[in-house]
Amino acid sequence: MPQSFEEYPFLKNIDTPEDLRKYPVSDLRAICGDVREYLIDTISQTGGHFGAGLGVVELTVALHYALDTPRDKLIWDVGHQAYPHKILTGRKDRLHTIRKKDGLAPFLKREESEYDVFGAGHASTSISAALGIATARDFAGDNYKVAAVIGDGSMTGGIAYEALNNCGMLKKDIIVVLNDNQMSIAPNVWALHEYFNALVTNPAVRKFKDSVWSKLEHHDRLRLAGAKLVDGMKAVMTPGMMFEALGFKYFGPINGHNVVKLVETLEFLKTQHGPLLLHVISEKGKGYKPAESHVQKYHAASGAFDKITGDAIAKPVHAPQPPEYTKVFGNALLEICRSNPKVVGITAAMPDGTGLNILQAAMPERFFDVGIAEQHAVTFAAGMATEGFTPVCAIYSTFLQRAFDQIIHDVALQKLPVIFAMDRAGLVGADGPTHHGAFDLSYLRLIPNMTIMVPKDEQELRDMLFTATAERVEGRGQRVKGKGSESGDNEISSPSTLYPLPYTLSPKADGPIAIRYPRGTGVGVPLADEGFRSIPIGQGEMMRDGTDVAIIAVGPLVYEALKAAEDLQVEGISVAVANARFVKPLDTALLDGIAARFKHIVTIEENAIAGGFGSAVAEYLGLQQRLHPSSFIPHPSIIGLPDQFIEHGAPAGLLADCGLTREGIRERVRELVAVPVAEEVRSLDV
Repeated sequence: MPQSFEEYPFLKNIDTPEDLRKYPVSDLRAICGDVREYLIDTISQTGGHFGAGLGVVELTVALHYALDTPRDKLIWDVGHQAYPHKILTGRKDRLHTIRKKDGLAPFLKREESEYDVFGAGHASTSISAALGIATARDFAGDNYKVAAVIGDGSMTGGIAYEALNNCGMLKKDIIVVLNDNQMSIAPNVWALHEYFNALVTNPAVRKFKDSVWSKLEHHDRLRLAGAKLVDGMKAVMTPGMMFEALGFKYFGPINGHNVVKLVETLEFLKTQHGPLLLHVISEKGKGYKPAESHVQKYHAASGAFDKITGDAIAKPVHAPQPPEYTKVFGNALLEICRSNPKVVGITAAMPDGTGLNILQAAMPERFFDVGIAEQHAVTFAAGMATEGFTPVCAIYSTFLQRAFDQIIHDVALQKLPVIFAMDRAGLVGADGPTHHGAFDLSYLRLIPNMTIMVPKDEQELRDMLFTATAERVEGRGQRVKGKGSESGDNEISSPSTLYPLPYTLSPKADGPIAIRYPRGTGVGVPLADEGFRSIPIGQGEMMRDGTDVAIIAVGPLVYEALKAAEDLQVEGISVAVANARFVKPLDTALLDGIAARFKHIVTIEENAIAGGFGSAVAEYLGLQQRLHPSSFIPHPSIIGLPDQFIEHGAPAGLLADCGLTREGIRERVRELVAVPVAEEVRSLDV
């Protein structure tokens, strides 16, 4: 990253928007050049969100120049485009730390700067927040300006329209800047975007306007009448008609890279009242040829890249890397779709991120991208399920929580066979708390009729996806013994289940199924060349036997538990390890067998402890203890994510901080065996 700001003649003197406003408008183009160059120089060495920031350099400069920030409130949607905003608001010298532990946040963060008015990371929230701020301003009798910047991609989210409608009802002074770059992360699937683009670029409209203007060059009164005619056409033939129907005064579209025109327009809008919408046309990746040519690739750079060519700088690889879970899922779904005509894939504006781009390329008729509209995606899937289809709804864990009501009301309540494939479950690393998949086990486990699977590795992910889809074809979860299935026997013999209710082993998945898996590469197990293995619903497996402590884990942390068990064996501590596989229904036969044999139980999960897998095990075993007070039933020690938002950083470091590593597991087991059992029960250690 740059060691000095001397090579940026304007930017070197700008630390705050107040410094920016000391320059004449005539210098703003050069300032934009400095900001863009510094952004390229820095992110090419560190990685980070890139294309969106390049596309709003002029808009960012214009907004901070025309508005009196931080007194005037500027709200950014999502925040991945806010790197230029951070550069101009006192954080340029720390830009190289962005997305690193203890460095700048990847998105907007109120604690980081007074200029970050509203935290963001999920899309479509800016207009709602801005309207709330404007309403609070009026209650307080203040008179500052409020502006929200939202991309056309975020306009695929329903909350944006709810906010627009409410703006028109309340008629508050608010400026909404619609940054139309035809993209979110992937190309937009917004029907209105096509309408915008067709009208903005319509040669007939442009020719008419230019012809009228040139012919009336010396006729001021006629020019005035012509201007009114053009404005009338604009109201009918551009998006202005829609926005004005919602109560907005519409301005635009204008060139989002003409900083002088942007400032001029914003200065005018400051004199207007009521809800105002400024429509700007910009180009994602502007000013950097590789990003202009490959927009999706340069939405975010995963690491350093060559500034000249744009090629990623390869990290030294000492051994072949396992495939990424995302690709394993995508390939498995395609394989299933080829043999099952009722299976379809649905995503919410993330085809590449979820692996559904593989299905999109091979079988586009079976692929649906609904835009940044998770609520709609879930109910859309529910509708298809009512007609005999098996929708696989692939949505990141953190984004699926936006559709919580739809999961309950539209899917689970009706026992519809929708499959939720939750990529990025657990700690995702550099994107931080807005993107960690920390809560899905908790918010899904409480829903009736829900089945939750957690594969320990990439092959089990394939098998679970197959099992989930086959459930809808082969009698919903029959335990099929023999070739292509598991026997269903656990290595630990267990008594009959003591208490049924929601903890019992279910013979079928009668309703939706959720499968959660992490970001990144798999653990490296061999993958079947073709075909799948059916997994009995609600059945775990013993991975290793022992005598002193039993560890019950879900997900790839099963392998960390196995490593810890091997280490502890050397110390004379015998540890059994179970792969639970299912968070709901629990394998109560497996749990009963473990509880009968072990005085110490540890559960491990990459999810919030509150309401998660360990909590489910504790609830079940606690219930058995109350029903059988004369029996000793151990209380589990739970290792998971603490009751706090985990900040951004490298995944390995974050996992270590939470005790979710080989070393952390070893330490917890050592603590347990050193504590008398009676004291352990009293402390209810979690």
